[in-house]
Amino acid sequence: MVTLGSRVWCRVEKTCRHLPIVLNTVLVFSITAEVSYLVVVEAPLEPELKKSDWSSTWKSIHLFAQYFMLVNITWNALLFLRTNPSIRGVFLGGDMVGQGWRYCYTCETHTPPRCSHCYDCNVCVLRRDHHCVFFGQCVGFRNYRYFLSCLFFMWAGLLYAVVMNAEVFIVILKEGVTFHSFMLLLVPWIMLVTGQVTAQAFAFAFIADTCVIGFLLVSAFLFFHVGLMVRGQTTREWYSSRRPYSLGILANVRECLGECWFLCWICPLIPSVLPGDGIHFKVTGSLEPVR
Repeated sequence: MVTLGSRVWCRVEKTCRHLPIVLNTVLVFSITAEVSYLVVVEAPLEPELKKSDWSSTWKSIHLFAQYFMLVNITWNALLFLRTNPSIRGVFLGGDMVGQGWRYCYTCETHTPPRCSHCYDCNVCVLRRDHHCVFFGQCVGFRNYRYFLSCLFFMWAGLLYAVVMNAEVFIVILKEGVTFHSFMLLLVPWIMLVTGQVTAQAFAFAFIADTCVIGFLLVSAFLFFHVGLMVRGQTTREWYSSRRPYSLGILANVRECLGECWFLCWICPLIPSVLPGDGIHFKVTGSLEPVR
């Protein structure tokens, strides 16, 4: 018999799993709205240029670039979430068990090389890289392209937002590095609660800070995963310092992004067939961890 406490805990757990997705969505659209305001209302800084033809062209170009990145982030994220990376519905070859295969006692089946069980998703994932807490789903063989493309456009969008928010930092620091400006940039929440700044000033400072911090974090994630991709590694293999499946830089990129790797990052709708099946991999090095 399921107790009331168990039912409540299950609901809380499900809610917490979706919380990072909700927070990411709110932050992405908040940053987009703030940058759109800076482009449409605040820029350019010179009053005589605000009503010129160049100003209209400049704003159109910036808005197009901004929403192109937003659409790519959103679409790649949706395709990432809708693409099942697990072994469900996959024929694993019956008794054709070879080197690198293991038996998963939870899923009660043999699993191929580079496949491992995720206790958050409660299923084995083909060429599992890691469980992404920000999306609440594993990154694996079939959805790695969308994960990496989403990461790339988040990086590009945050870089763009940091550049556009340079005006905010200039306004805050126009009188020098004072205690007030330092606290506004470091802990804008405290400045708002204590009534030291207006809600508008807080919003601009908070989003500008978020852009800088987010850019640094996403840069670390992006460069780390690009490095893994060109080396033909997963995060799990990187932990054990193994590179048994590296086929060379170009072939490694093709393994992750597909045959149309040079175009697929532009738009998630561009078809790019993966050369493998996520089950069989060519071994080019030692399967034993480097000590």
